[in-house]
Amino acid sequence: MKKIKYFYNTNTLRYEKLVTPLRVKLLRVFSFLAAVSVAGFLFMQLSYRYFPSANEKKLLNENNRLKDSYSVLNAELTRMDNQLHEIEKRDNQVYRSIFEASPIPDSARAKMMEKQEEDKLVASMSENELNSSIIQQINQLRNRLYAQTVSFNAIEGMVKNKEALLAATPAIQPVSNKDLSRMASGFGYRIDPVYKTTKMHAGLDFAAPQGTPIYATADGVVTLAGNTGNGYGNHVVINHGYNYETLYGHMVRVKVRQGQKVNRGEVIGWVGSTGKSTGPHCHYEVHKNGTPVDPIYFFYNDLTPEQFDRMLKMAATGNQSFD
Repeated sequence: MKKIKYFYNTNTLRYEKLVTPLRVKLLRVFSFLAAVSVAGFLFMQLSYRYFPSANEKKLLNENNRLKDSYSVLNAELTRMDNQLHEIEKRDNQVYRSIFEASPIPDSARAKMMEKQEEDKLVASMSENELNSSIIQQINQLRNRLYAQTVSFNAIEGMVKNKEALLAATPAIQPVSNKDLSRMASGFGYRIDPVYKTTKMHAGLDFAAPQGTPIYATADGVVTLAGNTGNGYGNHVVINHGYNYETLYGHMVRVKVRQGQKVNRGEVIGWVGSTGKSTGPHCHYEVHKNGTPVDPIYFFYNDLTPEQFDRMLKMAATGNQSFD
């Protein structure tokens, strides 16, 4: 049975029945419902946090594992990015500098400013967004690795080309001259031994006994072997490629034939005094792009710095040539 409450009215001096207004009843109901909702929410949160179900525990463990995996993966991506950046730097500043090749422009690689902005963006992302971002970083690394692979393939071609260029560049003396005693006449204007006038001497003369071996100074193909009546007597011309050509004159006998491939250090003939010559010697010329150049600068393979300096002084002597 519902209890009826009364209150004493001081105005009427009577006990009157206590009647609760509707708005107060509604307010009480809403207050009760709000309190129940808040209490239920707090209870659920506490229960979820401290007393999770088996499925919730599994999901929590999986979530924590994913977070750890993301952290490890992100750290690995950062490490790989730093290593790749160092490789790109060495590629541009070291490897390509060796071969005088132009560095790869930044437009061909991932720009560093974009990378920094992406790093800032990742820090504020949710886990789902982070997953997508890591995939994008992996794709970016893949593209940069592809660009670097193309670069290294190009450098490999440069290395092979450089090796072929070095093999084709005249680099030794045409006759054995360890004590530097066989240098007879240098490159430049010299007194002609026959006409006794000053003429351009387009090579070096190495005085040596008849029959002394003459060596190819670089790899190449023989383009001329014999006597053509041009004053060089029995002589050999070798085309080395890369616009290099060498001539060996006044041989007593030629060993090689036209079209034959020869290697640096291979005997191609023997010293003589055929043609326009005043004594046994080897007349040696180096041509670059069809123009004679001083052979003295092509002996770096078999001379020490001191020997080279000595030979320079000997070659500069304005004496009479042998041819």
